[in-house]
Amino acid sequence: MLIHSGVAQAGAGGPYLRIMPSDHPPLVGLTLSQQIRDTLVRQIVSGELAPGERLVETKVAALFGTSQAPVREALRELETYGLVEIRPRRGTFVRSFVRETLRESYVLRAALEETATRLVLLAGNVPVDQLADDVKRMQRAARKNDVETVGAETVAFHRHIVEAAGNELIRRTWENLHIEARTSVTMMATTPDLAGIAKDHQALLDSLLEGGVDAACEQARQHQWNYAEIANDMSSE
Repeated sequence: MLIHSGVAQAGAGGPYLRIMPSDHPPLVGLTLSQQIRDTLVRQIVSGELAPGERLVETKVAALFGTSQAPVREALRELETYGLVEIRPRRGTFVRSFVRETLRESYVLRAALEETATRLVLLAGNVPVDQLADDVKRMQRAARKNDVETVGAETVAFHRHIVEAAGNELIRRTWENLHIEARTSVTMMATTPDLAGIAKDHQALLDSLLEGGVDAACEQARQHQWNYAEIANDMSSE
């Protein structure tokens, strides 16, 4: 079982994120269960932990010098992300992580959010106050190096646009992509430039405020394509 393998991953993932090595030092402020979770995410994404491999709580706990409680908490979170399967009385097993699926989700998001942006602008229904608040919270979280809050606020920002579009099929399709889980995996498997992410979302908001439909749609589409390239870099390791 690999936990601290020391195998660094090469390559950059885009303007604000790059692939994080599995032995990357934990971010300040993370709880022990979050550190364990993030380490396991990076190793599953990188392929260091193979599909079908069993994660034994006692062994993981020993490697981190902790009790089984934070390990159990981390594994439950990984199950919600679809990265492990917890089988009663049998243990926890790594599920197959299909990197291409992560990339494809961002490609689909690009199409959905470009269309949502167009609908919002044509209807004059930009949720300016909500988006501005999302960006402010991102900026505050970035200054605190709070990865989880930045990730949550990016999801909220895009959800507000999708909901304001008023198209139920777009909204349901967007939600069915499990945006929160995929965003969390992307953030945990990379080294995020949190200030850059906040700046990028301010630029998206500015494009909506300027009112140029084609320019705003192009920016919305390219924003997601950047993340699709990050997922592609993961698959080429």
